Amino acid sequence: MDRLTAMRVFIEVAERGSLTGAAERLELSRAMVSRYIASLEQWLGARLLHRTTRRVSLSDAGQQALSGCRRMVEMADEVVAAAGARRSEPVGKLRVTTSLSFAQAQLTAAVVAFQQRHSRVDVELLVIDRAVNLVDERIDLAVRITNTLDESFVARRLGTCNSVLCAAPAYLQRHGAPKSAADLKAHNCITHAFGARAEYRLRHNGQLLTVAVGGSLFCNETAVLREAVLAGAGIAMLPTYYVGDAFAGGALVPLLPGVEPEPLGIHAVYLSRRHQPQALRLLIEFLAERFGGALAPWDRELRRPRPRSLKASRKPS
Repeated sequence: MDRLTAMRVFIEVAERGSLTGAAERLELSRAMVSRYIASLEQWLGARLLHRTTRRVSLSDAGQQALSGCRRMVEMADEVVAAAGARRSEPVGKLRVTTSLSFAQAQLTAAVVAFQQRHSRVDVELLVIDRAVNLVDERIDLAVRITNTLDESFVARRLGTCNSVLCAAPAYLQRHGAPKSAADLKAHNCITHAFGARAEYRLRHNGQLLTVAVGGSLFCNETAVLREAVLAGAGIAMLPTYYVGDAFAGGALVPLLPGVEPEPLGIHAVYLSRRHQPQALRLLIEFLAERFGGALAPWDRELRRPRPRSLKASRKPS
């Protein structure tokens, strides 16, 4: 029996914790999956899995064998790629997920540009305001903006998400503008409803500051926060990919020059490097090229600060 295929099957079973799940993913019968595992165990001379009625888990030998099997499969895939597999036109369907704000501002246009290069690739773009389970929801690629990643998945950094503190002129006319990070505590700060505490992590003079803030509005989606800030509800920390037009038109005003919110990584998150569909591999490369670099494309127009002279920056007497 093909040992390389047996390794692929073993890796799939290990990642899913299920013979049935691996069989469905690989489009094999459960019996065939069992045969591949038995063949690999016989070749290695060790039991790789502990089986129960509901789940399988790795034995000590299985834990040791898993990393080696992954390396061998990855090397085999690299050989195939080097031999010219990448020259063929990618075909297939990809399920991609990200947040509403990033889909609206950046990812949708990027996907369309990718499909203009590779017209035989279909993309199902799922806009979801939570971190979905890639296995359960059959996701090929999640584009996530975070500094905290699940180590059970593979991640590649695509770029950097910078943010900015900002408010609408109408709010500043009523309440004035903060002159220091500490002043934020006296303002209505609209925050993302994620985690137990409302706080901003800021960098000033090379130091990282954590400022606890309070406000009357919380939301789990950045797109809604942006609308609330535009309506004059308060101060918010918004990603720069989502505020360029609002700054250019004067609908929003950047605050606290010299104080920068902590940057976040933009990551491509997927299940495995091995046996990766060509369309997925090319899409990840395309996004890394589009969003990467020393400065994200949406930050280029915001690179030079444009200070505004606001009569409204002082509280009315």
